[in-house]
Amino acid sequence: MSDAESFAAAATADFRDLQGRLCRAFEAFEPTARFAPKSWARPAGHRLQGGGWSALLRGDVFEKVGVNVSHVWGTLAPESRGQVAGARESEGRFSACGLSLVAHMANPYTPTVHMNLRYLTTRQAWFGGGADLTPTFPIAEDTAEFHGALQAACDAYRPGAYGEFKAWCDRYFYLPHRQEPRGVGGIFFDDLASGDRARDYAFVRSVGEALLEVFPRIVARRKDTPFDAQAREQQLLKRGRYVEFNLVYDRGTRFGFSTDADPEAYLMSLPPLAKW
Repeated sequence: MSDAESFAAAATADFRDLQGRLCRAFEAFEPTARFAPKSWARPAGHRLQGGGWSALLRGDVFEKVGVNVSHVWGTLAPESRGQVAGARESEGRFSACGLSLVAHMANPYTPTVHMNLRYLTTRQAWFGGGADLTPTFPIAEDTAEFHGALQAACDAYRPGAYGEFKAWCDRYFYLPHRQEPRGVGGIFFDDLASGDRARDYAFVRSVGEALLEVFPRIVARRKDTPFDAQAREQQLLKRGRYVEFNLVYDRGTRFGFSTDADPEAYLMSLPPLAKW
């Protein structure tokens, strides 16, 4: 096994561990609902190999939450190589592993949250990911606490990282056709390869730990907030914006289509109900 293959396998194991801990933390809010696990794998002889492990819960607090891990490798189709840095130079050969999380909450005052952590190799190797918050009704306390947790992770990585990755997030999670941001932001980074792989990966893992720490606190604070039919209507309209972004602009969704992954896995981010 090559160094790159060995590292990807170890990273996948770490992502699986984080997946389990996230699921247990979220299940703690649910009276009876539990995550339904599912695995998928490429058939032998396919140009792409590997597979993934998904976990989906529909409950009283988490109306729909998915936490997915995948590890795939092989050769991208020629028409998809422009989507991935270095894929043209590697003649489409790639390896990718990562974790994706999206939680759509039942209470309109509890924000939607998203996180993605990934490691990808083509001709080169790098990390990407981030986390962002999308409330229907922004609450300053929640926004500040969420950003504070991510800033702590960034500050431990290198000076200036938070400002850079926050600005990147604000640019990325923006709907040009609506001329509005998707939510209240967070951090986003891609093509992260400082030359110190261990340090870069420690940062990626710290982002996951930050979300695991901060988001359950926000859920505990907001899950029982009284709301009416008008607030629910606003939530469903906000989810419509979320769908627009994920289907039109999101790189992760497009990558899922290009690798012929399990559609339920890469469309996991879509809410159970939405309106326009």
